[in-house]
Amino acid sequence: MLRGALIPTLIIAMISLVSSSLYWGTAGFVGAALAQFIVIVFFASNLLAARISRDLDPTMTMAIAMFSYVAKVAMLGIFLWLITTYVPESSCNRAAFGISAVGATFAWLGGEIGAYLKLKLHLQLPPPAK
Repeated sequence: MLRGALIPTLIIAMISLVSSSLYWGTAGFVGAALAQFIVIVFFASNLLAARISRDLDPTMTMAIAMFSYVAKVAMLGIFLWLITTYVPESSCNRAAFGISAVGATFAWLGGEIGAYLKLKLHLQLPPPAK
């Protein structure tokens, strides 16, 4: 799943880094690079939490999923606050950041869905009612 999601994201990352650099210069490159880093860390931690909780009971799996989601959203908010407060716009272009983050998010989700659909999972069905 990680490889299936990471490959399209890295392709979009390269495209957004080059195009942001050409359009906005160094500030665009920094904005696009920060966006790619955040998106990859954010979504890769989902897969890490799923791997950790794969053999646990459903209640514990849900608890880990909820904790990781709340922690990621809080960290994302803090990170975005730090960027907008302490990094001048001349150093990190906000438009390049936003466009790159959205593009990387769509690429990751599309790659993850594609990888999931290629898995050959055998789900146990409940026994038929008698």
